[in-house]
Formats: sequence, C-alpha cells, structure tokens
Amino acid sequence: MISQTRKILLSAAGAAALVLAAQPALAEDRACLDDGCTMQALFEAADAPSGAASSLASPSYGTWGFDLSGMDRSVKPGDDFFKFANGAWYDRTEIPADQTNVGAFNALRVLSEARVHAILEDAAAGKLTDPDATRIAAGYAAYMNEALAEKLDAKPIAAELSEIRKVKTKAEFTKLMGKTMPGAGRGNDGVGYSTILGVSVNADAKNPTRYAVYAGTSGLGLPDRDYYLQPAFAEKKAKYEAYVVQLLTMIGWDKPAENAKAVVAFETALAQASWSRIQRRDRDKTYQPKTLAELAELTPGFDWKVFMASAGLPATVDRVIVTSDTAFPKYAQVYADTPLETLKAWQAFQLTNDAAPYLSKRFVEASYAFNDRELQGQPELKARWKRASTFMDNTLGEAVGRIYVARWFPAESKAKMDLLVADIRTALKARIEKLNWMGPETRARADEKLSKFTVKIGYPTAWRDYSKLTFKADDLYGNAARADAFEWQRRIARLNGPVDKSEWGMTPSTVNAYYNSTNNEIVFPAAILQAPFFHPDADPAVNYGGIGGVIGHEISHGFDDQGRKSDGDGVLRDWWTAEDAAKFQAQAMRLGAQYSAFEPLPGHKVQGALTMGENIGDMGGLSLALDAYRASLKGQPAPVLDGMTGDQRVFLGWAQVWRAKMRDDALKQRLVSDPHSPSYYRVNGTIRNIPGWYSAWNVQPGDKLYVAPSERVDIW
Repeated sequence: MISQTRKILLSAAGAAALVLAAQPALAEDRACLDDGCTMQALFEAADAPSGAASSLASPSYGTWGFDLSGMDRSVKPGDDFFKFANGAWYDRTEIPADQTNVGAFNALRVLSEARVHAILEDAAAGKLTDPDATRIAAGYAAYMNEALAEKLDAKPIAAELSEIRKVKTKAEFTKLMGKTMPGAGRGNDGVGYSTILGVSVNADAKNPTRYAVYAGTSGLGLPDRDYYLQPAFAEKKAKYEAYVVQLLTMIGWDKPAENAKAVVAFETALAQASWSRIQRRDRDKTYQPKTLAELAELTPGFDWKVFMASAGLPATVDRVIVTSDTAFPKYAQVYADTPLETLKAWQAFQLTNDAAPYLSKRFVEASYAFNDRELQGQPELKARWKRASTFMDNTLGEAVGRIYVARWFPAESKAKMDLLVADIRTALKARIEKLNWMGPETRARADEKLSKFTVKIGYPTAWRDYSKLTFKADDLYGNAARADAFEWQRRIARLNGPVDKSEWGMTPSTVNAYYNSTNNEIVFPAAILQAPFFHPDADPAVNYGGIGGVIGHEISHGFDDQGRKSDGDGVLRDWWTAEDAAKFQAQAMRLGAQYSAFEPLPGHKVQGALTMGENIGDMGGLSLALDAYRASLKGQPAPVLDGMTGDQRVFLGWAQVWRAKMRDDALKQRLVSDPHSPSYYRVNGTIRNIPGWYSAWNVQPGDKLYVAPSERVDIW
C-alpha cells in the first residue's frame, strides 16, 4: 500500500528521479529515474558470493547489447517505435504472479533481490566477515522466523494499541502523533504511530549547507487523494473501508464497521483539504518558512510545541518550512471537527496496517489482499525471503550494500561511467551554448550550474555507521521499530551540523538513479550499472542509448521545470531572466499538452503537469545521449551491426531500457500518483520530439508518430 501516512518519512526539500511511485507529503529534492525514489524498499572483501553463479550473474542482451528477438519488425518504426523495438518481447512475456510489472527495471530488481538474499544466507551461515555481519544475520533470522510470528500474532503491537486506547483528550492524541518518528526514511515500510501533520529534517532548499525542519500534510491510507474523490476509484474506496473493518475486527477494536465508516470519512475530509500532486511539485509554493507562533496561527487547536517535543526535536527549533500552507488550516479544522473516538480508531488501523507485514500470517495475508492484490492486481504474495531481502535493504542497506559492491560491482564499470558522464556533460554544455531561446545572462548561469554538478557512482565514499542500531533474532517488529527510531535520531542529530554532502539517498543495490537539487548532484547506484543500461562489452551506441540516456535524464533534471529553480550551489532562487523563463515555460506547457493527450487505459490519461519534470528529463536525456554518441565517433563513420546504423542503435538502446508490461490496476495507480509517464510513452512520447529519430528511421508525414517540425518541443 502506498500510504500517504508514512510518506512523511521521505521528505526533503525537493528531488527528481528515474522512477518514483509514492509521492512524499513533504516535497523531496531528489528526482529518480524510476518509481521507488526512497531509501529503498531495496574494497576488497574476503566474502565469496553464494548461490548458483548463473542466478546471480549480470545479464547480457544479444551479441552487441540489444535483444533483436524482442523486436516486432512487422510494425513500422514511425508508427509505434515501442512495439517495433519491444513488441515480440511484450507479446510473449507474462508478468510473474508475485509482481505488478515486468521489464528491464524489474529484471534487475529481481536480480538485486536474489543477490541480497545470497548475502543474507551467508550471514545466517556465519560466512561473512563484515563488521555488521551479526546485525544482518539477526535481522534476517527474525524476518524468516514465521513460526514465532504465528505464536506472537498481534502481541508485538499490543502495547501501542493499549496506549491508543488510553488517550482521553485531543491534546494527548497530538502528543501521541508526535511519536510517529516522521523522518525515519523507510517510506512505506515504517511502523508505529501515524500523524496527519508531520515533520522531517532535511537540507534547507534556500540554504542548502544547513538542515531545516520541514512540515507537511499526511494521513491518507489510499495511494492518492483521487482514490477518495474521483468516481473512477469508488470501488477501491469501498474495498478500502471493508479492509479497515477487517483490521479493526482482527485487533478487537470496538464497533469495527461503524468506526471504519468514520475513519474513511475522516480521510476523505483530509483528501479534500490536501494539495494535489501537481500543486506539490511547485518548489516555490512548497517553501513557506514559519515560526512556531506563525505555525500555531495556521493550525488552530494543533499544539506544535507538544507535537515537536514528543517527536524528540530540540526546544530551540523555532523555524519550520511548511510545504502546503493553505492546506494546514483545513487540516486543523478537520482535526477539530473529528471525534476523538474516530481518531483513535484511525490510529489503531494505521498502526496495524503498517505493522501487518511483520505479524502473523492472517495479518500478512490481509494486508497483501488489499494493498497488493486489490490496489495493484498482484495475484500472489511474494515469498517470505523476497520480503526479507527488501526489509534488510531498507533497514541495513549500506551494510548489505558494502558486501554487494565488493561482490558485484567491478571497478571498470565505475571508470567507464566517469567517461560517459563527462561525455554527456560536454554534450549539454554544447547545447546550452547553441540554444536560440536563451539569452547570454541566463546562459552564463546555466553553464556555471553545469560546471558545479557533483557525480556519485556506485556506492558512498563513507558507509553508514549502524553500531547504535540493535537487531534481535527474535523480534521482527521490534527490529522495524528500532530501525525507524535509529534513522529518526540520526536525522535529528544533524540539526546542529552542516549538510553531509557525501550522504546517499539510495542503497548500492537499488536499481534507480536520481538528481538532488540541494546538492546539485546526480547519483547512480551500482545495481543499475548493468545491462540493458550498461555493459562494458556492449556496442557503445547501445550504452549511450541506455545508461547515457539515464545520465542525460538526471542531468536534465537540474534544468527541468522544478530543478531549474536551484542554482549551481543548490540554492532555491530565481536565476533566470524573465524573458528566458517565459520562453522555457511556453515550451514546457506545449510538452505537457502532448503528454496529457495520451490515454493508456480508457478514461485514464497521463497527467502532463504531474509528469512534466520526468518528461523533460527523458527528452533531454535521449537528445544528449545521441549528441554524445555522435561526438564519440570523432568524425569517423559508425559501424553497421545487423543492418542497424549507430544512430538507430542509440534509439533502440533507449527503447530496450523502457520495455515493460504492467497490470491495469497498478497502471491506474501510477497514473494518479507517479510523476513518471508509463514506459510506453517514455519511448513513443520522447522520440517524436527529437529530430535525430526522424532521420535515423526515415519517419515521414503520415506515420502515426510523426509531429511536424513546428509542433515539436525543443527545450534542451
């Protein structure tokens, strides 16, 4: 379940990514390549890898990096390039029963899952020499002890349920919500109490050398406000209410049906008060500093001093950056109008829902049946070892990642990535110099920002210290709670110090990448630096179309409609001339209109305004990849492989990266909650604006994807 209640954990000041599924309640300054832009849901070392080599080996595609067998050559490239490049693969591929989608990203995620599992098995067998080996072994043992989970049933949350029951006043309830540990950073895997208004500690977007406290809205159990408000999701909302009844019944809560109805009505009122995801993309509007006195005025009846003290924040904090200011008074009113008994039932449900994966089988299956099967169409529950791998990557990700890197990330991959990044930066610099819509003043500042980009490849330079985190082999739920507390305390401790620019927002085994505005950095974890994105022996054109496009995508995030608002030092400020900003915005609006016309499922369209940053990233990324590939030839003709020219292979490499197939319910959820367009349009929607695609494939007027030159969007 992509619960907004726990999304407060992802907060920062604004970020962009390759694939992002869940939107944080507090604006995140990290933009990811794909969904899952969080602290993952996933050196010389003597430790040898376990498991069959074939199951843990990096994949390869075809003889030169592209899977020719996946093509459908009966389709004209100019009519449907996605199907031309991937059609045969799409038609023959079935989505595994325990997954909601399948494709290039998912294949690498499955591989990462298996590799993490191999590490965990070695830890259990006492084969690791890593400093965190004992901690890893204990965490894995606790997760895999299903018999103990059955014996304990709901006992792990009994104390918290008792505390909820004891609440007598709204003031006490506010204090209870403060115990949420709202900056814990584990996304949807967080446990414990929930809150409707919460805080986090992240780099200050206008002073990115220091940390600040951010405050945002939360409280929704469904994936997005649309699930409460749009008729298209009425059936899901009804099933949600039934699920609330089910969990309240399972924990012996009074009047489960009556309370469930009130809980859903309460969340619906919060949804009506919430900002839309499109509104929460605007980094200017989501930066509203307030003193505690001003914050109290904004939310009458909500005692922030009590809340923040309960959260463990220092009493000296008197400045909070509000991310959705006009929603705060409405939230306060809903809170004031809601009976305490309803709030307690809501808290009990949210607590149980968050804890369910760590409890007995009846809770695990109830959670799966609604959150995975009903909301996303996933036919089967994932095997316990797979869930354990995700949990351990989310809680001890850098400890596991240290072993992952030693086993599966060759030094040559890092070296070649350095060269590719340099090529893409050079390509963007050349484009900036030639832009006919940008004036010299803005151009100079854009050049300066590009020159200050930081690049992180593979793994952190300093690994996280987990010595203060206790994992017990017989306390799964306690491990999850302690992991949240550990991360929250780590974040609180940062308040008095400078921003740690070396910190990573993803683990090495994460298949993703991101751009962080406040650090002005692009980050590529080790796990994504494999085929089809990158292979040391692949045709360079395919590598440029794959990882080159990804590099370009992340760099372009620094210049998308939101990333462009930060300068080279990561400061959120307007460094554009008014004329150039207006020209940029005009092009962005045209791009948004193109994507808003796409309709993946009847009645369910792409939101061009929501996916704007990612669409700009895709278009810029692929354009830069093509430029960089051409420059790499140094004037020499590109070889022809299996009848494909170099330019053609760049576009095929991009299309292969985005080959994917998704269940309808999961796609519907993504369309309202994900700032990335569906994979089909990350191919067909991107290429139709790039002149090089037309010349590479001889696309002509009359072809279905043809866009007249005057109608094409040209930003970067």
